[in-house]
Amino acid sequence: MSIRIESRENPLVKRMVRLSGDRKYRKDMREMVCEGGKMLGEALLSGIEIYDILVADNADVSTEDLHRAEQQGARLHSCPASLMQKISNVKTPQGILFSCERPVAGLDTLQGERFMVLEGLQDPGNLGTIIRTADAFALDGIILCEGCVDPTSPKVVRATMGAAFRLPIAAAPLEETAAYLKQQSIPLYATALSDKSVPLTTVDLTRAAVLIGNEGRGISKKAASLSDQLMIIPMEGRAESLNASVAASIIMYEMSRK
Repeated sequence: MSIRIESRENPLVKRMVRLSGDRKYRKDMREMVCEGGKMLGEALLSGIEIYDILVADNADVSTEDLHRAEQQGARLHSCPASLMQKISNVKTPQGILFSCERPVAGLDTLQGERFMVLEGLQDPGNLGTIIRTADAFALDGIILCEGCVDPTSPKVVRATMGAAFRLPIAAAPLEETAAYLKQQSIPLYATALSDKSVPLTTVDLTRAAVLIGNEGRGISKKAASLSDQLMIIPMEGRAESLNASVAASIIMYEMSRK
């Protein structure tokens, strides 16, 4: 049974709006907001805890998913479509918002031997695309180091197309990440334009972590010093560099080759 909400001044509405726009609040509360029936389905499949669901009157949403969520402890709320229009951060709302557990953990939760490590990545679209592509190539996880955009921001989560609930995501300082990988006997490679760089096609990436840096500046000096090897993507054309998510996609394809 759902609870009716009519006002933007409702505490739940205010909470969802704040979770949507405030990175620190999301981190402190260990919670985030997602939009759409597909995302709700992915969240349910992942087993992540769902707290509150707000459904607009005109929403085309699976009643089965709503029932499953309610059985798992989620609280259901309904509202006018006009209110959803005001609180959603997209031009065309999908009619359903929900708050859930923030799916970002520590290094100790990771398992496997193929990871992407990101440092200073600032574009939400790039991060979302990298997470989605890592899921497509069955990587074992993403590690976010200093300066990265929040993986639980609505723009990033939308760009993942549900992969945010399927792929392990960890956040840790770069030095801690390098130490963890060394402990696991997983080499850390980094992409950089340097006379010390070798073509990625000459490196065995079947068991590896590969570091991508900031869209404009690339990797930091610290990242270069902590890496076991610097790499470049061989290019025969005239472009000097690639978009970060495109470069990451090429690397992940190479990592997936047996």
